[in-house]
Amino acid sequence: MLTEFQIIARNYELAGRASSNLKKALIMLNVSRKNLKRICSASYEAEINIVIHSVGGFMTYAFYGDYVELNFYDDGPGIVDIDLAMTEGYSTANEVDHMNGFGAGMGLSNIKKSSDMMELKSSPEGTHLRLLFFLEEYDASN
Repeated sequence: MLTEFQIIARNYELAGRASSNLKKALIMLNVSRKNLKRICSASYEAEINIVIHSVGGFMTYAFYGDYVELNFYDDGPGIVDIDLAMTEGYSTANEVDHMNGFGAGMGLSNIKKSSDMMELKSSPEGTHLRLLFFLEEYDASN
């Protein structure tokens, strides 16, 4: 079953709502604490990136037995230089983002470290981030 959540640009009050819903679903599936932490951390980072860097978008997630797939889509403006954006500490966040506690430039690198597979595609029309988290290895001792 595919679950979808809208993510609204610049709406700091609702930021994290999609990731919170994902966490509840993972808990209901009895996902290990280790997996819960890494999946939810990556999800929140990706969700916040849409809030602060795009004009809005959405997240989908689905469970496939031994893995979880998350997809994040936004409607632009896109990432000009993905390699630079992956550099720890690099950020295009503005002062309002910083005042709200965001924009340290660790989001994409933390997402990559947390996920088992990360695909990132971007153009001026928008960005698609696909993440996979394999559960079998981590959940064996649940």
